[in-house]
Amino acid sequence: MSPARWCGGMRAAVAASVGLSEEPVGSRSGRLLRPPSPAPAMPGARLLRLPGSGAGQAASSERAGWTEALRAAVAELRAGAVLAVPTDTLYGLACSASCSAALRDVYRLKGRSEAKPLAVCLGRVADVYRYCHVRVPEELLKDLLPGPVTLVMERTEALNKDLNPFTPLVGIRIPDHTFMQDLSQMFGEPLALTSANLSSQASSLNVEEFQHLWPHLSLVIDGGPIGDSQSPECRLGSTVVDLSVPGKFGIIRPGCALERTTAILQQKYRLLPSH
Repeated sequence: MSPARWCGGMRAAVAASVGLSEEPVGSRSGRLLRPPSPAPAMPGARLLRLPGSGAGQAASSERAGWTEALRAAVAELRAGAVLAVPTDTLYGLACSASCSAALRDVYRLKGRSEAKPLAVCLGRVADVYRYCHVRVPEELLKDLLPGPVTLVMERTEALNKDLNPFTPLVGIRIPDHTFMQDLSQMFGEPLALTSANLSSQASSLNVEEFQHLWPHLSLVIDGGPIGDSQSPECRLGSTVVDLSVPGKFGIIRPGCALERTTAILQQKYRLLPSH
C-alpha cells in the first residue's frame, strides 16, 4: 500500500497502523501470506514453563527456572527466531523488531496480510521516547503503562524501516506481566508482538490452543492460563488508543480495558475523543 492510499482516511489509516483495518481478509490492501502447512503430530518447539503463576515475580526458590527461561528467550531472539510468550491479555508471538527476516517469518506463519502492522513491545515507559514522538504528558503514559493497552503514536527513525514500512505510526505495548517486562529489558531492543494464532482465528489463552503453531516456533514460554477460556471477554486483547493527534484520542479497538482507559484520558487529562 502506497503512502498516498494510506492517507485516504484518518480513522482507516490509524486502524491500519496497528493491524485493525476493517477490510476483509484477502483484500487489495495487502498481500495475504499463506498460513503454514498442518503441523506434524509432535511439536518442534522447545517448551519452558515459568515457575509459579508466570505473571508475578517468582519467589527466590524459583528464580533459577525464571532466569533460565529469560536467557533462553533472549538467545533465541538474538538468533532471529520467533517465540511464543504470555502477556497480560493473550499469548503472543514475539521476535526482534530489528530483525527483518524474523518479521517476515511472523507474517508467514500467521498467514497475516503484509498491510497489517505489528505492535512493538518495550520494557519501560522511558523507552517509549526513543521510538515514538510523544505528544502527551509522561504521567499519562505512566497511568496506562504497564497495562492492557496499545498506544498508537508517531514512530521515530530508531525503529527498523522494515517494520511496518507503509505507516508513520506504531502501536506500543508494555504488558503488565513481569516476565515480558524482564524479557524486554534483558533483550535491550524493541520486540515485535502479535497474537499467537492464525490470522482471523480465535486468540489464545493457553499454550495448547496454538499447539498447531509450535513446529514453526523455536521456543514456547508457558506462563499458565490467561483468564477464563470460556469467557469471550478474556479474548478481546488490549484496548488500542490513537494518541498521535495532540489533545485528542481515538479508540481503535475497545479491547479489555476500555472503561478505565477512556476515564483516564477524558476525566484526568481532558483529551477530546476524535470522530
